[in-house]
Amino acid sequence: MRLLLDTHVFLWWNMDDPRLSASARAAIASASNEVFLSAASAWEIAIKWQKGRLTLPEPPDAYVASRLQSNAILPLAVELQHAAAVAALPPLHSDPFDRLLVSQARMEDLTLVTGDPEIARYGVTTLW
Repeated sequence: MRLLLDTHVFLWWNMDDPRLSASARAAIASASNEVFLSAASAWEIAIKWQKGRLTLPEPPDAYVASRLQSNAILPLAVELQHAAAVAALPPLHSDPFDRLLVSQARMEDLTLVTGDPEIARYGVTTLW
């Protein structure tokens, strides 16, 4: 399975947060799955950290890079077609980061790992 982690899932995985579901935890840990993190999530993490809404043990650039490497998570670039395809999504969710993740999951045939029930309304495959 090819997985795209929602930003909160990436953070909860790395912080061993009990809010991460057992099925999400098992899927991320499985060596048979490819796990991706979008550049949009790195951007969201940086913004939240800069605003003081997220505490990390190191600056976001170092934090994200080291966690990608230590967890064998692959980076997913935001391509122009990912961003432009957001325009075709119905206005079901107001978070622009989540809308971009939905677009990427659809275009790249990825299962979006998220605890946000609103995202499933887009018809994208989710796992929680």
